[in-house]
Amino acid sequence: MPILTSPFAAHDLIRQPEMANQPLQAFDAADQYLLEHLHAQGLAPVSRVLLLNDSFGALACALTGHCQLTSSGDSFLGHLALSKNLLRNGLAADSLRFVPASQPVSGPFDWVVLRIPKTLALLEEQLIRLHGQLAPGARVVAGAMLKHLPRAAGELLERYVGPVQASLAVKKARLLFATPQPRPQPHSPYPTYYSLEQPAIRLANHANVFCREGLDIGTRALLPHLPARTGALRVADLGCGNGVLGIVFALHNPEAQLTLVDESYMAVQSAEENWQAVHGARPVSIRAGDGLAEQPAASLDLVLCNPPFHQQQVVGDFLAWRMFQQARAALVAGGELWVVGNRHLAYHIKLKRLFSEVHQLAATAKFVILRAIR
Repeated sequence: MPILTSPFAAHDLIRQPEMANQPLQAFDAADQYLLEHLHAQGLAPVSRVLLLNDSFGALACALTGHCQLTSSGDSFLGHLALSKNLLRNGLAADSLRFVPASQPVSGPFDWVVLRIPKTLALLEEQLIRLHGQLAPGARVVAGAMLKHLPRAAGELLERYVGPVQASLAVKKARLLFATPQPRPQPHSPYPTYYSLEQPAIRLANHANVFCREGLDIGTRALLPHLPARTGALRVADLGCGNGVLGIVFALHNPEAQLTLVDESYMAVQSAEENWQAVHGARPVSIRAGDGLAEQPAASLDLVLCNPPFHQQQVVGDFLAWRMFQQARAALVAGGELWVVGNRHLAYHIKLKRLFSEVHQLAATAKFVILRAIR
């Protein structure tokens, strides 16, 4: 297992979800560059430091005990990795405060140390929320690998914080230093909204929700083919995003018991608001989680899923495979998993390894709708 070695300490770190023969590590050269910069600046134990988007807790583990830490991010899996990595390295779980990205942070902070996220809307919302949270003389530094550092990230730092200077590149990583200057109170453009025609509902989407500006084409392909089953079914919308699949299914089945789960705190926040707008006080379980990992075995009759094909900047079907395995464990005998996926991902082959029957129900030029029976 790769060890993160920094001027602060050496730490053994893991990613989440854990995979056999994990080819990826839980940190990169941008994390190391940030830690070297902080150490060179003489970070004081009394310094109040806000970490943003610390993917798997690498920065937090290194800085624990060296300052007063608050960490904020939008990934449940990232939060889980942070908790496991603290324990793995003998660090106290209460040595820092974690704030989901769906909630505002509370300063003042002397340092803001951030990793540039894949979704620049998330970065914009986080920078907007820094207004009024910086101590006098506060310093803001962002880090990213060059291949994941768009020009727009520096422009957002300039707009919401102050003038930006870029470091030299080291090991294909770069830092951006923003000097805070007075700015008028910014207005957040988030959440954004879009409406469906059939059914006629309006959906809120917080900053880090996938396809925030309109219904994604995979979900659009699946919606007309949702199972027309009624009765007191126990149904999960796995990887729910803004909750549209579960919400629409519930419209057609008033007796169904719905569970909506996503690993994004902002997705869960969006799904909660959308469920309330459409269904009012109708009972539902909406939670941030590692898919159906916490779902009791044989406790669901139906799972609806439009699985992700990436984790941050890493593209692959490992998350989808994990979700299929979780769905199989959570379904009763004869229970069904309904999936939409890109044709080229060949999900039907993977599903046949887990389920007794797999049927293609519909297809477009790009997507297939599959029904897998437990």
